[in-house]
Amino acid sequence: MRLYVTLILALGLVAFSGCKKNESTPETLEAYIKRLGITDAVKDDRGFYYKIITEGTGVNPTVSNNVTLFYKGTLTNGNIFDQTGANPVTFGLGQLILGWQYGLPLIKPGGSIILYLPPELGYGSRSAGSIPPNSVLIFEIQLISVG
Repeated sequence: MRLYVTLILALGLVAFSGCKKNESTPETLEAYIKRLGITDAVKDDRGFYYKIITEGTGVNPTVSNNVTLFYKGTLTNGNIFDQTGANPVTFGLGQLILGWQYGLPLIKPGGSIILYLPPELGYGSRSAGSIPPNSVLIFEIQLISVG
């Protein structure tokens, strides 16, 4: 009888040990989209979501272009980890994270987009400044020009 009770307690511990949420586990992109009730974002086959606010006009950027833009980057908890100031910044698109390389070509100069990126299209399992490892990243981007 004692062995039977011990076995039941052990099975109960195993069954319920997976029920407690690990507080250090980052939120997934799908969980974030669902939690916020975002229904107007498009899921791209490459694993990210996006919402085009304004399409813009002219040529779409490619990874060989420089892009001049304004942006704001936030984490799923709402903390801003980076943003441009009063002046736009210019980057070589091919030098940026994959999420930007995939997402920015969806708009043209004068366009704006929100990118919802899983960790593998951002900084992955490494931290970057105030961005923890395995973070979902949200970027609001206004593309000024392509060069």
